[in-house]
Amino acid sequence: MARKSLIQREKKRQKLEQKYHLIRRSPKKEISKVPLLSEKWEIHGKLQSPPRNSAPTRLHRRCFSTGRPRANYRDFGLSGHILREMVHACLLPGATRSSW
Repeated sequence: MARKSLIQREKKRQKLEQKYHLIRRSPKKEISKVPLLSEKWEIHGKLQSPPRNSAPTRLHRRCFSTGRPRANYRDFGLSGHILREMVHACLLPGATRSSW
């Protein structure tokens, strides 16, 4: 189980990303339209003004049940370990277990 502080930090990042989404998106469109390098630097400065944690690249996918940040399957939102346990317990309809 992941520490509660890490999970709360991730939730805070998600809220910040949603809050600053439009502010980050509009200058990115302007950069491609501007021909002068000096104007591009000004727009780039505007992009750096929001907090760092509001950047979408800082978000991690976490397991829905345990909060584990690694080995997550996007389709289920679970880590591989929990996914395997749930498939063996027949809790995920349509998923088949593999054994080799």
